[in-house]
Amino acid sequence: MALSSAAYLFCFLPIGTAAYFLIPNLRGKNIFLIIFGLIFYAFGQIEGVILLLLSSAVNYAAGVLIARGWREKTVFIAAVVFDLLMLGVFKYFDFFVGGVAGLFGVKDFSAGLILPVGISFFTFREISYVADCRKNPQAASRSFFDVLLYISFFPQLTSGPIARFGDFERQLRERTHSAERAARGLRRLIVGLAKKLLVASLVGEIADAAFSAGALDFRLAWLGAAAYTLQIYFDFSGYSDMAIGLASVFGFDSPENFNYPYVSSSITEFWRRWHISLSSWFRDYVYIPLGGSRRGVNRTAANKAAVFLLCGLWHGASMTFVLWGAWHAAFSALESRFKYVDRLRGSKWGRGLSHVYALAAVCLGFVLFRADTLAQAGTVYAALFTGFSLSAETTLALQRITPTAWIAFAAGIAACTPLYPLAAKKLTNERAREVLSVASWPCSVLLLALCMLALAGGGFQPFIYFQF
Repeated sequence: MALSSAAYLFCFLPIGTAAYFLIPNLRGKNIFLIIFGLIFYAFGQIEGVILLLLSSAVNYAAGVLIARGWREKTVFIAAVVFDLLMLGVFKYFDFFVGGVAGLFGVKDFSAGLILPVGISFFTFREISYVADCRKNPQAASRSFFDVLLYISFFPQLTSGPIARFGDFERQLRERTHSAERAARGLRRLIVGLAKKLLVASLVGEIADAAFSAGALDFRLAWLGAAAYTLQIYFDFSGYSDMAIGLASVFGFDSPENFNYPYVSSSITEFWRRWHISLSSWFRDYVYIPLGGSRRGVNRTAANKAAVFLLCGLWHGASMTFVLWGAWHAAFSALESRFKYVDRLRGSKWGRGLSHVYALAAVCLGFVLFRADTLAQAGTVYAALFTGFSLSAETTLALQRITPTAWIAFAAGIAACTPLYPLAAKKLTNERAREVLSVASWPCSVLLLALCMLALAGGGFQPFIYFQF
């Protein structure tokens, strides 16, 4: 079940929220959230519930054994191997075995295994849990239900953010519930819903037109690449806003996942602003254990390259994702090795050029991310740089783009820059700030009304990151 679906918004969420606040104590509320999360997950994929419960039990047991001092290193390695095997079998088995089978002439190999929704996200939560237990055995929980709630917490279950158990556990014992906090959470949820329905889904129509076109020229190719760059940002940051807002309604603080990534001036900075919880996970559990930046410039570049290759593979079992990871690995390694971005930032024109460079690299990389096959990506890249012969098919496709999609495209460009927070920050008049704060509430109601109209008038589109 998706957070943006009508069934969830009008049925599941109101009933669940009302029931939650009728429960008088935190222990009861926590147990209810476990049941609620498992039901939520079962609506989308009931088979995956068994895997979720099994993997939660294995990692909880590993934490208990580590806390008791029983062969900590062996238990830790065994738990991580189990987690990676589960991820590998269900997500990557067809990719790797199919690749080998292809060498022997077997095409379209498939073992028919299900892909549990959000397996990449909850697997990384489990690995972070046992890794933190290994670093500090006192961090291991004695309660299986605490670990299960951490892994199955429904706002973060299918697409993150990837919270850490230490931060989450503290809130299991003590958290604040109030009407004001719940209202702020609902406002954040509405903003996320608007990002998904009013921007991402609409600009996605432009991207789909570009990536499905036959005779593509540079006009639709560049427009499609730009549209998908906006679509994936508003789709995923919209989900993150909804997850953070929902968690706030239930009294939980969640890590932020985005910080205006398209204003970055380097690929390194982009990954500090994009999918922050995943970047932090790879930094803490892969990059630093590999040596981080402590072993010279060349080793730093190699460590970054390894991280981004793994990041690309994490996103999907396809060569397009592997090459997308390699694309970011190459730029990140080059930035570490030659420091050319640092030199560009020394002048005003250089700073502007560094922003153009970063945005262009990100946009071109997302062509690989969006393409279904390498051949499709090659077609789009060819049109981007050689498609200067205008085609009738592209002209017709451009004419079919609706005014609503163009408005969403323009609104997306404005909203992916920090114009609003910068303007609010410059307000020195306390009264003006208060008016701005009060105005946000009727604006939220208007956004919700527009979202309801979009839900009523359009087909359901799942979040892009559900597939991961």
